[in-house]
Amino acid sequence: MNDALTSDFADESERVQELALRPKNLGEFVGQQRVATQINLLLTAARSRQSPADHILLSGPPGLGKTTLAMIIANEMNAPIRITSGPAIQHAGDLASILSSLVEGEILFLDEIHRMSRPAEELLYMAMEDFRVDVVVGKGAGATAIPLSLPHFTLIGATTRAGLLPSPLRDRFGFTAQLDFYGDEELSTIVRRSSDLLKVPIAEDAVTEIGSRSRGTPRVANRLLRRVRDYAEVHGNGTIDLEATSAALAMYEVDLLGLDRLDRTLLDVLIKKFNGGPVGLTTLAMSMGEEAETLESLAEPFLLRRGLLARTPRGRVATETAWTHIGLVPPASELSIFDTPPLDA
Repeated sequence: MNDALTSDFADESERVQELALRPKNLGEFVGQQRVATQINLLLTAARSRQSPADHILLSGPPGLGKTTLAMIIANEMNAPIRITSGPAIQHAGDLASILSSLVEGEILFLDEIHRMSRPAEELLYMAMEDFRVDVVVGKGAGATAIPLSLPHFTLIGATTRAGLLPSPLRDRFGFTAQLDFYGDEELSTIVRRSSDLLKVPIAEDAVTEIGSRSRGTPRVANRLLRRVRDYAEVHGNGTIDLEATSAALAMYEVDLLGLDRLDRTLLDVLIKKFNGGPVGLTTLAMSMGEEAETLESLAEPFLLRRGLLARTPRGRVATETAWTHIGLVPPASELSIFDTPPLDA
């Protein structure tokens, strides 16, 4: 489990805390304006026909609001919602049991849908398209497939890796929404709203500071807000001002760009030990005492997005911006590194 304050991922205890801060309808939902408008049209049309909405696939990095949107859709449709995840469905029978217990118009939210087993995926094809499943009774030559009709339901799938979904499954979704990272102003709005719900007084410059260090992710913004609130309550009078915000985030090692200790260690090792690269990810991870998968999933995406790191055919390279950020000047002899063609894969 990752405990980093700026991680996009959340465990069950944090999801419970997030629940109180989640908007309940599309009017309260901040950001993702394009997606929100498209979903609103889809739901309005479904309500006017008095039928369940088409199946929806929500795709994007962790922490951007996929689960929140699923719960909003259920609320907007005035429909019950059943929540499960791909890793929890490893056998077709598990999925058949869930599907057969749904009621008319119910919403099935399937998180991490790309991690569902292949037999379950194949069962889901028929359920999504024909609203029926074939239940196999018996074994061997005497096995018989009995068709079982299902109520009309709406499947909402959420994935951080849409490319891992087989085409037959992707094609059965009536609408696919690609969620994008949030801007600083949108994150400030989220911080302001969350502080009101938490009943924590906060200065406007503190709102802006937290929003700008939140890595474009509402989950990170709310997490930073809670930690700054703790600091303000312990070391101040409970009011979050800029001084308390800066001190709290410095204590938790979140810098002005939102980089945490892991991010800065990666850049330090890459620049100071390997002169900015290029260097292979495995070598870089071993030099840091970390797993390559940890760097690839937790540190790399944000560093790439902020233009601090580049992936090239020869390995990872620190950009000029990265050198500047850690207070160093790239040597003139190494400037040609930054012209290395990026690695698209």
